[in-house]
Amino acid sequence: MYYVGIDVAKQTHYAAVMNSDGEILVSPFPFSNNHTGFQLLLDNLAEFPKEEILIGMESTAHYAENLTCFLYSRAFNVCIINPIQTSTLRKTNIRKTKTDSVDTYLIIKALIMNQYRLFSERDYDSLQLKNLCRFRQKLMKARTKVKIQLVTYVDLLFPELQYFFKSGIHGKACYELLKTEPNPDKIAKMHLTRLTNLLYKSSKGHFNQSNAVLLKELASQSVGIKNDTISLQIFQAISQIELFTQQLNEIDENINAIMDKLDSVIKTIPGIGSLNGAMIIGEIGDISRFKKPCQLLAYAGLDPSVYQSGNFTAAKTRMSKRGSKLLRYALINAAWQTTLVNDTFKDYYDLKISQGRRHYAALGHVAHKLVRVIHKMMTDNVEFNLA
Repeated sequence: MYYVGIDVAKQTHYAAVMNSDGEILVSPFPFSNNHTGFQLLLDNLAEFPKEEILIGMESTAHYAENLTCFLYSRAFNVCIINPIQTSTLRKTNIRKTKTDSVDTYLIIKALIMNQYRLFSERDYDSLQLKNLCRFRQKLMKARTKVKIQLVTYVDLLFPELQYFFKSGIHGKACYELLKTEPNPDKIAKMHLTRLTNLLYKSSKGHFNQSNAVLLKELASQSVGIKNDTISLQIFQAISQIELFTQQLNEIDENINAIMDKLDSVIKTIPGIGSLNGAMIIGEIGDISRFKKPCQLLAYAGLDPSVYQSGNFTAAKTRMSKRGSKLLRYALINAAWQTTLVNDTFKDYYDLKISQGRRHYAALGHVAHKLVRVIHKMMTDNVEFNLA
């Protein structure tokens, strides 16, 4: 077996090759994070049989992802190493030494001394889900921020409008109205037939001529600021919201396609659909990393924090919230959805409420129960069968 250790960085990586006997076959050499650098790596590996090569890299945020996918697509055996393993090996040295060259040898030693699992197509799909779901959350936050700004603009320009639309201003009919005439004076002067048709079509028949008459009256009596610059801000804010919505729909389509390909058992849990399941799978990745459900709970930050001083140890503490924020959100959301459709989880939720727990505290306990179920299902690859 030929072991390849790659120390990953942002611009320049280092790689070395060693055989099973510990003989250095290729001394550490740098290669750039581009096509020329990757080709240099392939040239240095060309003399060794591909099926006997094992390549190890540390999990270093996103910096290793393109190199991992590049090597995997060329049928190399690749495994991702926990940086804690190499850090532990580094501490065994008498002298404290950390260089890119030394780290390549430590990665190889970690490959030889520890159990490893090869990067697979399922890992590639999980990586895609993680990136898509995290990007989706960023888009959701960005859209929410613009929606809040839009409310501020409308309150300044046409404060009465929010009471006209029962569902608030964030609806298609309101958006179409504001994109057409984002000014109460112009709305008041619109032809009644034109305004009626606009409201009728955009609301799918919910608004008629009487509503249009009422809206014209509200607009004519509005106490909003007469400012065309606010009208421009409203128009552009709505355009941004619609763009974010379109992008979110495209992301959801890609997530659904990957989830259909994976056909994960997690979707058999009542209340967990493609989106929640994608967030959980994307953040967990390889379930074998978590030997026990408590480890998965800690990774999600759902484990209870510990407070101890002298002889005192707190009996009740809050959840640590030190793990993956997105995974924690997905599990809490999934816990709530399962209580709505599954009697076992609903009864457990009601039990915690009867014991004096508040809503989110009770959901935290349900999430603990759900994590144990998910860990068992994904480890054994069995479908949900909890009564």
